Amino acid sequence: MFIDARGIGCPKPVIMAEEALSQIAEGAIEILVDNEASVGNLTRFATKNGFHSETSKENSCWRLKIVKGYACKTGVLESGVQSSETKEKIKDILLIVGTDIMGKEEELGKILIKAFFETMKVTKEVPHTIFFLNAGVKLTTINEDIIAILKDIETMGVEIFSCGTCLKHFNFESELKVGYRGTTNHIVEGIKDFKKTVWIG
Repeated sequence: MFIDARGIGCPKPVIMAEEALSQIAEGAIEILVDNEASVGNLTRFATKNGFHSETSKENSCWRLKIVKGYACKTGVLESGVQSSETKEKIKDILLIVGTDIMGKEEELGKILIKAFFETMKVTKEVPHTIFFLNAGVKLTTINEDIIAILKDIETMGVEIFSCGTCLKHFNFESELKVGYRGTTNHIVEGIKDFKKTVWIG
């Protein structure tokens, strides 16, 4: 079964995949998407439900194959295609950052938020995922000092996402400099999947 989900924002591609898989007892579906947020959400959906998935890049799009009922045991496939069976880092902490300052006093808040991420970088006490929303997306788009720190944190294996709706609201969609565009799926899934969810802001 083939699903063309190009031009369709999250979480709709996941809903379409779930509906298609519910109609078969065993087999595979293929879904074509044109944004990395959908790729990540579909891969997590497959892993969470015990399905095997494979992803390949096709020009400006991604083709995902999700298999229900049986799985090829190749692990890493040819041509750079990766399997969702690859062992994932333990989902310990989801950090949600909803502000670009810490506390109510703006100037002090800017100093504190920078110090927070600097300390995280130096101590290497990092969460599994950081999700930026509301004014927090300013830290991944226009705050050059913190962007540099976040890029270093990302190299430690931390997944970084910025709320797509928030980027659009602030007209920052073309300004994202670290991490990927994310959706509220990351928060909803995080409440259940992560051992701990921490909010700032």
